[in-house]
Amino acid sequence: MKLAAVQYRPPKGLTEQARAELSELIASVGPADLIVCPEMATTGYVWSSPQEIFPHTEPAEGPTLAMLRERAAAQGALIVCGFAERASDGLYNAALVVAPDGTHVVYRKVLLYELDLAWARMGKQHMILDTPAGRVVPAICMDLNDDRFTAHLAHSRADIVAFCTNWVDEGQDILPYWTWRLGGWKGWFVAADTWGEDRGTPFYGRSTILAPDGSVVAQAPSEGDCTIAHTTRSIPGGPTR
Repeated sequence: MKLAAVQYRPPKGLTEQARAELSELIASVGPADLIVCPEMATTGYVWSSPQEIFPHTEPAEGPTLAMLRERAAAQGALIVCGFAERASDGLYNAALVVAPDGTHVVYRKVLLYELDLAWARMGKQHMILDTPAGRVVPAICMDLNDDRFTAHLAHSRADIVAFCTNWVDEGQDILPYWTWRLGGWKGWFVAADTWGEDRGTPFYGRSTILAPDGSVVAQAPSEGDCTIAHTTRSIPGGPTR
């Protein structure tokens, strides 16, 4: 099983350019079982109001889904990618989960960060998805701080967390905190982050893949667009449970 994360800083509000650049980064991973991209990967993260971000949002069945379907089919990968969703009932910080056969679901961030509150509605529930890569839980950034999420993870028998994030850099190593929040759960944690600054807010970079024992098996630098990957012999339903 090959797991990968894309570290990417999108050009602010230039969604067409972001999709093209994301497609190239995803393609560079090659064949894989799971590829995770950052939170809000087509728009940038910091927006002041629903009116400001609205022109850069899109419906779930929009151009980002079309791009991800192409890449998922070409690479045989389940792809999880954050985007700004325009739904009939409002705007959401969401993630598309796209299978190689083109089927998809949308996960909406449940616990919103203060910067999300300026424009986004709250998602209603966490997910677990049975996939060829195993039982996958999609999550977005602040969800990891939510005790409801960690309880869901503890009882879900998940194999993998696909973690789309724009983790704010507060000047400290975040891995001890992440592993503490994951608690006693034993599975693969694939975190795809952004980097640099967005309107003065700094982001951590260092996209990371954690093994079930909590060890770091792949990590990106603090800056720069790139991909990381790890191949494991673990199989769905095996020792990751």
